[in-house]
Parts: sequence; C-alpha cells; structure tokens
Amino acid sequence: MPELPEVEVVRRGLEEHLVDRRFTDVEVCHPRAVRSGDPDVLVSFLRDATVSAVKRRGKFLWLDFGQDLLLQVHLGMSGQMLVAEPGQVQSPHVRIRAGLSDGRELCFVDQRTFGEWRLEKAVPDPWGVGVEGASKKFLPHNVRHIAADPLEPAFDAREAVERMKAKRTAVKTVLLNQEVVSGIGNIYADEALFLAGVRPRRSAALLSRPTLHRIVDAAAEVMERALEQGGTSFDSLYVNVNGASGYFSRSLKVYGRGGEPCKRCGSLIKRIVIGGRSTHYCVQCQR
Repeated sequence: MPELPEVEVVRRGLEEHLVDRRFTDVEVCHPRAVRSGDPDVLVSFLRDATVSAVKRRGKFLWLDFGQDLLLQVHLGMSGQMLVAEPGQVQSPHVRIRAGLSDGRELCFVDQRTFGEWRLEKAVPDPWGVGVEGASKKFLPHNVRHIAADPLEPAFDAREAVERMKAKRTAVKTVLLNQEVVSGIGNIYADEALFLAGVRPRRSAALLSRPTLHRIVDAAAEVMERALEQGGTSFDSLYVNVNGASGYFSRSLKVYGRGGEPCKRCGSLIKRIVIGGRSTHYCVQCQR
C-alpha cells in the first residue's frame, strides 16, 4: 500500500490542481468505490462543492470543503487520483469521474478496487495540542486515533518516543503501529532502522530513549528523501496526479534486497519475517 511519501506526493498534486476549484458533476462508475456510504449522497454533496484544502495524516488523505463533512480518499492497494482533460483517462478501472470548474476532470482509478471515497464528519484534531507550529485543524472522525506523523507540525518526537518505549514488541512492529507514529509502512520502517543502525527484532522497550529518537529522526529523513524523488514505485500502480511514477526504489538500502550485498559494508542483507511482514536488515551495520 502507498506509505506517507507516496500519499504526500498525491496530496501536493491535488492541492495544486483542486484548491479553489468546484466539482461540477460527479459520476460513480463502480459502487465499491463508495461502499461505505450511499453513492447518491456522495454525488449530491460534492456537486457544486468547492475544495478549500487537501490534507493528510500519515497514509490518510482527505479533501476539505470548509463544511461539517470531509471527503476521505482511501487509495487502497492501487488507487490513483488523476487530473486530466475530459476523456483523456480511458482506463477500464475508472471508479469515479468528477468534472472540475476549470474544465478538467478528476478520475479515481483503482485496478484492485480496494480504495474508496467516503464522507466523514469533521472533528477537532486531538494531536499537537501545545506543539509549537501546529495549527488547529479538523480531520475525519475515523482518523482521530491516528498519531501525528514525523513530517507534520503536530508531531512531537518526545511523545512518540515515550509511546514507543512503552511497547515490548519488536521495534519494527512498533514503527508500523499507526497509533504510535503514523505514515511509516514496511518499506520505510526497514530503511529507517538501517539508517539508525538498529536491528528490527530488538524490543522497543529495551532500547534507550536516545536510540529511539535516532530511529524517529531516521524515519523522517528517509521519508523526506523519498518525497524528493516522488515516492517509491515498484509498478505502474503508484503514480502522482499526472500519472508519473516515483523513483526512490533505486535508493533503497535494504528493503527487498534479501541475499544481496549491503551497499555500505558488503555483507549479505538478511530477510526475516516479523509480525507477518517481510523484513530486511544488514547483520553488520545494524546492532
């Protein structure tokens, strides 16, 4: 599934093309794309609605209209939000097609149909209270329990470290817990632990606070690098709003490289399974 950098790439593209634009019409082409609600209600709400902001927390993305409801966009395994001229997107996997007031259209393309658009009640953000630089905002009701991510102003690294320190499970598993720190998926957890020099099986509770801080900082650094390169794309399903793929996959140090030599020390990268997730690390560089 898309992780924070991939979702942020989409968010930035949508922000550029959608803010201050109005939906002129919306067509639901496949009912599963709105399976959590009534398609007619969704269409009625969006028609003539003007996008005021495009926001994100971790892997969760939503459109804000300055109203009591937000449009949450779940990309699932293969969801794409493509902005194009009318009729330009001819994919058989177009699930929702929405006209925009500037004459273009927004197409939600989802080959595997795990993604969806859903209306959610806007609630105050419980995270980031008292954090310098964090602004008051609203988020979808079903996202309120999701922790702030390392790339947003509401993120408090010290609080994240304390949440990690309270977990006795493997630090790799803790990094994937979206209620501890959000946005980090399998790819960036492996890469962050490599950068921090920590083995993925080590218990988070037994790691020192400085080490946990190092891991959190490494996660932020790795995701910033990925963002600069458009995210990580292993196939044509992960693209930005213009249909272009990211290329951070070329910079991966350990993820997906089991049995290959470490780019830093030459030792073979080891692949193991932690919590049902494929995990990769260097036996020499990580302790």
